[in-house]
Amino acid sequence: MSFSAGPGGVTVLDQVNGRLVRFGPDGRPLEPIPVTQQAPQDVLVTADGTTLVMDRLRDKSVAVLKDGRVINDLPLEGRGIEEGGAVTGVFVDGKDVYVEREHGSLVRIGDTDGQADPERPEIPGRPSRDGKSYLLAGIVDPSAGRAFVNSVDKATREHRFTRELRLGLPILALVLLDSDLSGTIYLGALLQRGENSSPLVRVVCLAPAEGTPTGTADLSANTGPEETFRDLVVLDGGGVLYAQRGERGVSYVTAHCQ
Repeated sequence: MSFSAGPGGVTVLDQVNGRLVRFGPDGRPLEPIPVTQQAPQDVLVTADGTTLVMDRLRDKSVAVLKDGRVINDLPLEGRGIEEGGAVTGVFVDGKDVYVEREHGSLVRIGDTDGQADPERPEIPGRPSRDGKSYLLAGIVDPSAGRAFVNSVDKATREHRFTRELRLGLPILALVLLDSDLSGTIYLGALLQRGENSSPLVRVVCLAPAEGTPTGTADLSANTGPEETFRDLVVLDGGGVLYAQRGERGVSYVTAHCQ
């Protein structure tokens, strides 16, 4: 499962039924859009309403949709990406479409008009939404709960900062790295609380210029067997939207760092 949120509402990738389920800004359901790919895993709706759907295992492409219709498929494999299964997400920077290689560098595969890029240049991290940085994160010591966030200046490609974070509990995985339109950085980690306790998701907010932590938000982790690709998204105006799954289905919860 994956979902995307923006001014037009929320779009959810329903892999089982091969469709995009959409909800407007008021929460009302909109007409679903069929998905043509065999094994889609990630979805992203851009600021101009273009929808990107990634299949890294079967079709090994990113489908570009305008007004619910596929206008082209951008191949994943090529220069910089030897195997589609190594891709860990799809991202945009303006009209540029990038895919991430093993949680590291990003490769430009085309644009939101569906034009593939034969040159496939790379950038050193995920583009921040304020247009100023490239972001990268990783785990330093999982058992000690130590992670880092690295920022590179977009204009000069010079290093801005590397901030180590001590999250207080063992890290099972990093589940979020993004920013809002103001540049505030959000790092999400799945943390182990103990043998008899379910994990939790901790979101840490960082100041954009120097990476100083400004607050945290804790969320109950999803523990079901469903495979998910993106359970958390950062909202343009700040805060995160979390797809929380329970016995009655999925609910979407907004959280802010405190």
